[in-house]
Amino acid sequence: MDADIIKRVVRAIAERSQGDLDRLATKIVDGERRVGHNKLAEQLDAILKQPRPRTNGGNALATMPERTTAPERNLFELPLSRRHGESLATLIPPEKLEHHMVLPRETEERFARIESEFAARDRLGTFGLRPRRTILLYGPPGCGKSLGAKRIAWNVGLPLMKVRFDALISSYFGDSAANLRSLFAAAKERPCVLLLDECDFIARSRVTNKDIGEASRIVNTLLQLMEEYDAPGLLVATTNIEASLDSALFRRFDDVFMVPPPDHAQIEELLRLTLSAVRVSEPFNWSDLADKLTGAPAAMVVRQRVTRRRLPYFRTGESLRKRMSVRPPRSCTSTKHCTSNNNAGTA
Repeated sequence: MDADIIKRVVRAIAERSQGDLDRLATKIVDGERRVGHNKLAEQLDAILKQPRPRTNGGNALATMPERTTAPERNLFELPLSRRHGESLATLIPPEKLEHHMVLPRETEERFARIESEFAARDRLGTFGLRPRRTILLYGPPGCGKSLGAKRIAWNVGLPLMKVRFDALISSYFGDSAANLRSLFAAAKERPCVLLLDECDFIARSRVTNKDIGEASRIVNTLLQLMEEYDAPGLLVATTNIEASLDSALFRRFDDVFMVPPPDHAQIEELLRLTLSAVRVSEPFNWSDLADKLTGAPAAMVVRQRVTRRRLPYFRTGESLRKRMSVRPPRSCTSTKHCTSNNNAGTA
């Protein structure tokens, strides 16, 4: 049996997680069947189908000594910074992830391929193939890169572990690199989608970077960890300024693609989705409204669902853009103008 599965089984037992044990048992049965141990697989499958003792809400592990007071203990111990003991990441469970996106067909297919390959990773392995596990998303601010990472995590059923660069970077020699190693070690221990949002913060080119010492060490450490990445989950990095990344980083990713700004049709679809509940005195032309937002990133379009609550209705022929103070930026080169704290459609 794979050593990683053994560790996860023991951890699930120690943390009294019946759900994780069930998933791991199914994985073991599937693994035995793949290698041709059909009789053993049938025996194991029969064991799993046997009636189980039901105590304390149906959890067969409930009779074990209490180890935690958390009602839903997730099999994740978030890594802490070496010097100050701060959490190096935030964890978002799958059920709390936003995942609705409006994308061009080509971009949607790229996302769907990543998700399909991860779902079929065991079958691909039998043919000596490897699914895409490391992905770099780039593009203008506010166009859906961070939301894309959340969408991937939701579709593959994994929690999202978002790196906190403010806690990762340390002024002490060697601490930043050590913190980065701790994050990758945590991702290797338990399946998750590790998100390096705005990865240019720690991956700027060593040629043009004027910082000395620690900055170069972080980039070198990241390159090494990416080269050796073999975690059971996925790694997604995002950036608005891909030209600033170290050139050696790109070949470490299995897939690199752009999340573009929405075109006219996608802006119209976003408006319909976000403004469909707004009362209007008379029907108005969605296409004309989309024309006024041409060039705006998805985050700027979606922001209207926050503003709409202030308006009881819109008058036909009146400029919705004027009523809602929407002014699409001339270009998406400034994070200040293009980003939004809205949960949907953001970068």
